[in-house]
Order: sequence, then structure tokens, then C-alpha cells
Amino acid sequence: MDKKKEIAKGLLDIGAVFLRPEEPFTWASGIKSPIYCDNRLILTAPAVRTMVEEALAETIRQKYPEAELIMGTATAGIAHAAIAAHLLGLPMGYVRSGAKDHGRQNQIEGKLEPGQKVVIVEDLISTAGSVLEVAAVLRAAGTEVLGIVSLFTYGMQKGLDRLAEAKIQNTSLTEFDTVIEVAVQEGIIPSTDRERLLKFRANPSDESWIL
Repeated sequence: MDKKKEIAKGLLDIGAVFLRPEEPFTWASGIKSPIYCDNRLILTAPAVRTMVEEALAETIRQKYPEAELIMGTATAGIAHAAIAAHLLGLPMGYVRSGAKDHGRQNQIEGKLEPGQKVVIVEDLISTAGSVLEVAAVLRAAGTEVLGIVSLFTYGMQKGLDRLAEAKIQNTSLTEFDTVIEVAVQEGIIPSTDRERLLKFRANPSDESWIL
């Protein structure tokens, strides 16, 4: 089993990725979804956590050997960024969703130097809006954003387009299509569900995939 499938299986096994096409979840945006993803559960499953964090570190090591700093996204990316940075022997920080309204009013937490080469660690990418806001904050601070390494991505066209427009590359440890493939192989969902779930991924606003 290749690494993407191995990680997909791990996420499915611990319920970090949960498929329920017959009873769709409702996202905050109102979109009906056959999948729910909570990568915080990785932190409570040591074997899967080790696999994921080592894969994060190895991906950064291979794709961005010049990385000088790992920055997590608040809040779910912080722990994963910290563990990966520890494995790599690199400094780590994180970017808040907004500046604090007290103290030093920081939005970026951790020591940051202009010109530093930074890799962003994100837990989940759908439309890429939040992670691109983090990249914009880091760029405004004078750093060079080398790219993003995420645990899971939906592969939605809107997200792909936004990343391309911002000229930022994302590498995910696993993605929606792989999770669906593994879920069919493991008997979690019937093979007849494959096409309608991929239809959701192609256009989440189109609810015709719901039976």
C-alpha cells in the first residue's frame, strides 16, 4: 500500500475522516457533505500520529530542503507543525486567524525574520481561503513562503484555482479521491457510491449526488 493510501486508511480507522453519504453532514457554509474530517483525532491515536508526523517531516525534507521555519495554521495545524518541526530540528511558530486585542497584539506567534524561507503546515484544505490568508500574512511580514504541506485536501476546483492564482504549491499527505478509493476497498462504503461522492468533490454546491 502506498503512503497516501496508508494514511487514508489510518484516518478512516480512527474516525478522523468519517464517511456518511446516506446522512450528509452540514458544513458551516450550509453545504451538505458526505464526509466529515477532524484531524485533531490524529493527536489521540499514537500509531497514526507517528505515521502522519513522520510523513509530514519527510515531505518537507524532500520538497523544501531549504526550509528555515515551519509555521502552523491556527488552530488545528499548530500541533502538527510543532511535531514536524521537532522531527526536522527547525524552529516553529503559527499564525492566528486575527491579531490579538491585548498584549503585543501579535498575529504571528514565534520569532520571524524577514527573508526567512517558510513552509506552512495546514491540517485540511477545502477552498483554500484560510491557508492563503496565512500565506498573505507571512508574505507581508517579509518571509518567502516556499509552499504548503497539508494533511488532507478535498481537491475542490475552487481551492486549486485559488492556490494557482496565489502561486503557492500545496502538497497533501492524502486527499478525498484516495480516501474514497480506500473506503471502497475496505468495505466502508459500496463501490456504487464512488461516482456520486466524486461528483460532490467536483461541485459541492450541486446536491444532486444526494439520493
